[in-house]
Amino acid sequence: MNTLTENAGLYTDFYELTMAQGYYLSGKEHEQTVFDYYYRTNPYKGGYLIFAGLYDLLKILQNFKYDSKNIEFLRKAGLRKEFLDYLNDFKFTATIYSVREGEIVFPNEPIVRVEGNIIEAQLIETLLLNYLNFQSLIATKACRIRNVIGEKAFADFGLRRAQGLGGVHASRAAAIGGADTTSNVYSGFNYNIPVTGTQAHAWVQSFEDELEAFRKYAEINPTSTVLLVDTYNTLKSGVPNAITIAKELEAKDFKLVGIRLDSGDLAYLSKKARKMLDDEGLEYVQIFASNQLNEYVIKSLNEQGAKIDGYGIGTELVTGKDTGALDGVYKLVENNGNPRLKISENVEKITMPGRKKLIRYFDKDGMFFRDGILTAEEENTDKIYHPFHKDKNTLISNCRAEELTEKVMENGKILIDNKSPKEINQYLQQRFNQLPDEHKRFISPHIYKVGISKNLLELRDNMLKDIRERIK
Repeated sequence: MNTLTENAGLYTDFYELTMAQGYYLSGKEHEQTVFDYYYRTNPYKGGYLIFAGLYDLLKILQNFKYDSKNIEFLRKAGLRKEFLDYLNDFKFTATIYSVREGEIVFPNEPIVRVEGNIIEAQLIETLLLNYLNFQSLIATKACRIRNVIGEKAFADFGLRRAQGLGGVHASRAAAIGGADTTSNVYSGFNYNIPVTGTQAHAWVQSFEDELEAFRKYAEINPTSTVLLVDTYNTLKSGVPNAITIAKELEAKDFKLVGIRLDSGDLAYLSKKARKMLDDEGLEYVQIFASNQLNEYVIKSLNEQGAKIDGYGIGTELVTGKDTGALDGVYKLVENNGNPRLKISENVEKITMPGRKKLIRYFDKDGMFFRDGILTAEEENTDKIYHPFHKDKNTLISNCRAEELTEKVMENGKILIDNKSPKEINQYLQQRFNQLPDEHKRFISPHIYKVGISKNLLELRDNMLKDIRERIK
């Protein structure tokens, strides 16, 4: 990961650099801009998104610059000398506002705002989208899984199935979303996430018989033994041999922590294994499960009465299956103090112009009620409007209001503390408890209402009218 940090200025798409060169050669390098980051559609056909990736983004932005090798590479790529001279002295100095990591957010809300000169704000687009889209996608998946697991153990087992170095950030995001531990030692070290892991089938196969493999593992790890029981036959071999080891450990004043099921009908096998263990007085031995698990499978296992105490989840967690990518976007909304608007044939893709603030309104029970998008100058508003249907509005004057964005970077310096994934998850849990249940369900979740102020509505509509008049 150090290579990425050292060459952060190259962590971009080439078109960002060609545009930046165009800005510079057009004399626009001092123009001040505002860009918004938001997304359009909830992943997994769900009702919300968990925002993640912010601190990693801020950390790499501190090193967003170009050394002599970078400059030489860009020269060979065709960029002009006068622009490369500018990049040679480039330093990221923008100001960034953002909601907190672990916050629950919704489509089309301005989650992050970048204020800086047009070149620096443009150059970081790819990096910002890459970090925030991916970690938010995985954190949301983990949150959905945690919601069905409840208080049971939840481990991230995904590194071997992740997309290259994305596995490093995936483990951080999974912990933000609710994973207790990770098998990913690199992320465990860098992000202070507890690591976990016992054995694979290769361990068992490397011995002449299963019992010998179990015995040697327990001898080496008497206080933390979890035995993988499905290498040969779960109920005829694996569980009986695990029971033998449990008795041997008891004789030495130790206890077998658990067994792991990694194939077959997990509901059936867990119930049979639980009875076999209990019949031998081994009620304390836990049963863990892995093997292509996701929130839907776990929900089904719960409904079938599976006797599972914890889950290891890999591929479906760290790849964000079945949503390949979050559709987060980064759009120019102000240039030199003038609001900017992008229009589209699809009304949902029309941007909201100008600097804005994001306000959350709570009902009398402290639950999320509505979110409002206001112009930055507004203190508050009594009513918020549907973004595209003016006749639909909601009175929010009696609701408690909370502004969600805060300044997190100024002049390229980080202003917030680096919180551990566990600390971020604690904030997420608090917020998740305030999200009404109808937004949490997997099938046809209720759409959370996000409105805009009358001032913002009028600003956008007036700009739309003006643009359409000019392009007739």
